[in-house]
Amino acid sequence: MMKRAFDIFASFFGLMGLFPILLVVTVLIKLSSPGGAFFYQTRVGRGGKLFSIYKFRTMIPEAEQRGDKITVGNDARITPVGAFLRKTKLDELPQLMNVLKGDMSIVGPRPEVPEFIAEYPEDVRELILSVRPGITDTASIEFSDEAGLLEGKSDPRQAYIDEILPMKAKHYVRYVETQSFTGDLLIILATLNKVFKQATEQG
Repeated sequence: MMKRAFDIFASFFGLMGLFPILLVVTVLIKLSSPGGAFFYQTRVGRGGKLFSIYKFRTMIPEAEQRGDKITVGNDARITPVGAFLRKTKLDELPQLMNVLKGDMSIVGPRPEVPEFIAEYPEDVRELILSVRPGITDTASIEFSDEAGLLEGKSDPRQAYIDEILPMKAKHYVRYVETQSFTGDLLIILATLNKVFKQATEQG
């Protein structure tokens, strides 16, 4: 109950406090490339329930029809504004709406698309899906440059499945088995520190 109460409080006041930034980002996306400001994608939530995750659009329109669901290195589909949003993680801010709706939590295993969640062993999958997925977690911090890690791989999709997904799963399982309110706060602080460093490097 405390976790959900915190999620509601943090997402509501986060959306209110960040509204000017959300508005500016929306305008920049609309001015810099054709298409809508938001990107919607089906992900797998708690109990295997499907939901639409919200992000700011960082790619050209219909990007998934023009390539893989995985982005690698300097993917040509990423717009200039999108590259900045990805680097600073500002593209993730609309997920506060997912948290407010109850699809996600502030902290928890990152939600995967159905084709990748199916790659987990059944027992691992059930454990991971026993909690709400989150905006951030320890795997998000460690793999903040996932696209860069996959750059140069002959088959990025398979490399993601074989190399990155199992490591993420270990983070997710550890989180589910040891989660606590204090632990969530520490992950949030670590995430903010990581984002600040990346934003400073970007600047």
